[in-house]
Formats: sequence, C-alpha cells, structure tokens
Amino acid sequence: MRQKDLVDTAVDVKVVLCGLWVTTLLVFAYVDIFGFFRADVIDGVLAGEVSGAGFAIDQTFLLLTTLYVVVPALMVVVSLVARARVNRIANIVVSLFYAATAAATLIGETWIYYIVGILIQVALLLVITRVAWTWPSTRTT
Repeated sequence: MRQKDLVDTAVDVKVVLCGLWVTTLLVFAYVDIFGFFRADVIDGVLAGEVSGAGFAIDQTFLLLTTLYVVVPALMVVVSLVARARVNRIANIVVSLFYAATAAATLIGETWIYYIVGILIQVALLLVITRVAWTWPSTRTT
C-alpha cells in the first residue's frame, strides 16, 4: 500500500494573527466564566464589587470592561483586513498592552486555574507580538 504525502500549505500571516486573537479571546472568556464557580467572586458580584480589587461594579466599570474586551475582538477583524504596515503595528502594540495588563491581574492571585489561564493568555499574546514583529517583507532597492 502506497502512502501519500500530504501537502502542508503555508498560512497567511493575517490568518495566523486572526486565529491567535480568537484563541486568546476564548481563553480570556473561559477564565472569567470559570470565575463564577468561585464563592469569593460570586459574593463580590452580589455585593456589587470586584472581589479582591475593591472596584464597584457600576456603569463606569461595566463600560470600561466592555471597551477592554472590544479591542481584542476588533483585532480579529483588523488582523484580516488592515494593510500590512498598520496591521503589524496594531498587533504589536495591542498584544503587548494586553499581555502587560493580563500579567498585572496575577498580583496576589492564588487560584491555579486563573494563573494557568492568564499565563496561557500572555503566551498567546507574546506569540501574536512575535508573528507581527517577524512579518515577512520584501527588500526594495
């Protein structure tokens, strides 16, 4: 029986970045969703504040949280449709910002699922940075 060689096609940088942003958003969402299995998180929400941080859950907090989540969601589209130069810069800047802010949420955290989830998210964001940083180019003379 003859074995066929499979064709391994190259994936466009834009598609890779889009996939990485989607994956990052899924990890981001599930880590937050799993938080609602924690009594301290539920108690905080019922008291109208973010557990541990002491932020009030009010109109301002929810607006800022929505804007925080909308940016990486929009990066899915930016990664697919923006021109290479803008795309590269946006992916580097946004991924590094989100890696830093995600890492900052680990301060004082003791729940292993959260630490692992955020470390995976930071790793994905750093891969986004690297993919954008090493964007293929052509030399012009």
